[in-house]
Amino acid sequence: MILNDLQAMVALDSGDMLSRISELPDQCRSAWEQAQALEIPQALADVERVVIVGMGGSAIGGALFKDLTADEIRVPVSVVRGYSLPRFVRGSRTLVVACSYSGNTEETLSCFKQAVDRGTHVLAITTGGKLADLAREAGAPVIRFDYTSQPRAALGYSFILLLGAMHQLGLVRDYSQDVGEAKAVMDAWQGEIQAEVPVEENGAKQLALESHGRLPVIYGAGFLGATANRWKTQFNENAKSWSFFEVLPELDHNAVVGLSIPGDVRDRSLVIALRSTLDASRIAQRWDVTMEVLEREGVSAEEVWGRGESKLAQMLSLIHFGDYVSYYAAALNQVDPTPVETIAFLKDRLAELGKVVE
Repeated sequence: MILNDLQAMVALDSGDMLSRISELPDQCRSAWEQAQALEIPQALADVERVVIVGMGGSAIGGALFKDLTADEIRVPVSVVRGYSLPRFVRGSRTLVVACSYSGNTEETLSCFKQAVDRGTHVLAITTGGKLADLAREAGAPVIRFDYTSQPRAALGYSFILLLGAMHQLGLVRDYSQDVGEAKAVMDAWQGEIQAEVPVEENGAKQLALESHGRLPVIYGAGFLGATANRWKTQFNENAKSWSFFEVLPELDHNAVVGLSIPGDVRDRSLVIALRSTLDASRIAQRWDVTMEVLEREGVSAEEVWGRGESKLAQMLSLIHFGDYVSYYAAALNQVDPTPVETIAFLKDRLAELGKVVE
């Protein structure tokens, strides 16, 4: 069995994605420490809204930030994935945060230019590229980090640097204790699911085996909505497989009605429910009833519970576990988890068609 053959898994892994996954706890701590040393102009704090722009692995940090801080942040937060900013994004009472690992994501660059033209405050989080150049030209602060990976593997920076920056501006509280707890929880769980641990004792490998040959559909609720999205995209990019996600309670108003047809899809699907002890009581009740519905409809389902006392620890522990599941799913699919050749093809074809029309 390949999941018990570390050498065979590593042989498939040209970019050492396994090491990138194992580094997430340390990456989060490093990002938080870097954020504490940031010097961000306090004028950026005098805003009525925050708009985070990004795509793919760079956007998920914004979505996680929005979920995590929804109950405390004093201004509305929007996440834009695309070429254009909404009409309401304008003026000096708006902060636009552009997130791009490479600094060359064309959708993000387009939004950043629009934000500058509309007179908003702007902030960039990137390793460099055109985004860093545009930010310097606009006199805007740039939070740069140095981490060589695929963008999705730099989640600790894209998420925690953003969280730290918003704390520096006084928009959210100090998450130092939560980051410390999250790292400890991830480190402990990693000891149970790392590649050296055999299938018989490894929950992440067991879930990868159960999902093999099936369509993983990830369910999340409340502050774990974007976490479910992260699981979905890791199945897509690491395992090179189809996957989708749904969010409770919305899924109870539509998705549950379509569980039976077509039957061959139902029989080849696996719902993975990301659960939290921090869910409100009514959401917990909905979870229980929804799991009953899945059983009644003959849909296979597994629950994975977040670990830790804080929302941040539960989010990051589930993300870390899911990253390992997707890595083991890649091994089962006999694919290299690192490259994303289809995305590279799309970028090349779009480049042939010309520059972005603004």
